[in-house]
Amino acid sequence: MAKKKAKKAGKKRKPNAAFMKPMNPTATLAAVIGSGSMPRTEVTKKIWAYIKRNGLQDKKNRRNINADEKLRPVFGGKGTVSMFEMTKLVNKHLK
Repeated sequence: MAKKKAKKAGKKRKPNAAFMKPMNPTATLAAVIGSGSMPRTEVTKKIWAYIKRNGLQDKKNRRNINADEKLRPVFGGKGTVSMFEMTKLVNKHLK
């Protein structure tokens, strides 16, 4: 029987450089999260803050996001998207 190696104590995960690279949002996305370059992780945080602040998460199916006037163009004109689909659609608005 092979013994599993114990993880080294105190060793932190190194963040992926691709996620930390500053990205520039398009004008459509900037209307929601603000302009200026920021990493993808920060973009996601700001979108979720906007969704929660405006109560856009679906009441029955919490995995779905209901778009308002600002989010609809970011979501490609869709009224409702899943949170997994949301990240894919938002990435199209980052350069």
